[in-house]
Amino acid sequence: MLQKLVLDKLEEIEKRFKEIENLLTKEEIISDLSRYQSLLKERAKIEEIVEKFSEYKKLLKEREDLEVMTKEEQDEDLRSLAEAELEEIEKKLEKIEFDLKALLLPKDPNDEKNIIMEIRAGTGGEEAALFAADLFRMYVGYAQKKGWKVEIVSSNPTGLGGYKEIIFIVEGKGAYSRLKFESGVHRVQRVPITESSGRIHTSTATVAVLPEMEEVDVEIDPKDLRIETFRSGGAGGQHVNKTESGVRITHIPSGIVVQCQDERSQHQNREKAMKVLRARLYEYYQREKENEIASQRRQQVGTGERSEKIRTYNFPQRRVTDHRINYSSFQLEEVLSGELDEFIDRLILAEKEEQIKKLFEEVGASS
Repeated sequence: MLQKLVLDKLEEIEKRFKEIENLLTKEEIISDLSRYQSLLKERAKIEEIVEKFSEYKKLLKEREDLEVMTKEEQDEDLRSLAEAELEEIEKKLEKIEFDLKALLLPKDPNDEKNIIMEIRAGTGGEEAALFAADLFRMYVGYAQKKGWKVEIVSSNPTGLGGYKEIIFIVEGKGAYSRLKFESGVHRVQRVPITESSGRIHTSTATVAVLPEMEEVDVEIDPKDLRIETFRSGGAGGQHVNKTESGVRITHIPSGIVVQCQDERSQHQNREKAMKVLRARLYEYYQREKENEIASQRRQQVGTGERSEKIRTYNFPQRRVTDHRINYSSFQLEEVLSGELDEFIDRLILAEKEEQIKKLFEEVGASS
C-alpha cells in the first residue's frame, strides 16, 4: 500500500487536474492565450500521474471485490479463479505503486538537454586509444538509432585509427537523460592488434557526459577569458594549415582550457569551444556546490565520477558487464554497435529505486 503522505499528494494532484480541466472550458481563459497555454502545460505535466492514479484506484476496487469472493464464494472452482486473479492484481498494484512513486520524484532539469561527450584514452597506450575509438563509434551508433545528431568538436587521433581524446556534441531530445549514466571509466579486456604473443591486455578509457548549457544557464564574463588562435592540423588540406582557424579559450578564474580545430572557420571553432566551456563550467560549479553539501551522485547508481570503473567489455567471453547494477550481456558486438538500451533502461530503473528508497527513508525519519 502507498503511504498516506503519497496518497495525499496524489489526491492533491488529481484535484488540481480537475480544476485545470474546468478552467480550460471558461471563455475568459480561452481568450487569454498566455494563461491558456500555461494551463495546458501544467495539465500535460500531471496528466500521466492522474491517469496512473485512476488506474491504481480501479485496481484497488478490483482487489477488494476479489478478496470478498475468495472468502465468501462457495464454488471451489470460482474461488480458485478469484484467487488466481487476486494474485495478478497484487503484481499489477506493486508495479503501479512503484510507477506512481517514480512519477512524484523531482525531474532532473537537464534531462531534455543535448550533451557534450568527452572520451579520453586511459591506461594501455595505443590499445587504449583504439578502445576510445570503439566507444566513440558505439555512441554514434546509439545516436543514429535514436535519430540524434553527432557533431565532433575536437579530436586527437593516433596513427592506427584510435583517439587519445575526442570531444563531440550529441543533439537530440532526451540525450542527457539516456546517456548521463555513461560517465566513468570503461575497461576493455582483449588481445591488442599490437600484441604478437596473443596475451590478453586490460586497457581503459574515460567518458565524461556534460549537459549542453545555454548562455542564460551559465554566465561568463568576457573579461575572464583569454582567447588564442592557432593553425590547426588534421583534415582540411592546405586551407587548415595556412589559416589560424583553431581556437583555444582559457577561463582564467577556474583554469579550464578548451580548444576546437575541427571546423574550417575560426568563428565556428570559437562557437563550439564556447559550448564546451559552458558545459565544463557548469560541471565545475556543480562540483563546488556538491562539495559544500552532499553529492547527489553518491546517493544514486554510482557517482558518475570519472575515476569510477563502471563497465567492462570482455572480448574473449563476448561479455559486457555493468558493475553498478551487476548486470552482464553476452551480446558484445551488438552493444559496441550501439545497442545500449538494455543497460540504460536498467540503470534508469536502479536510479529510480534508489531515489524512492532515499525519499521515503527521509519521510519516515521526519514523520
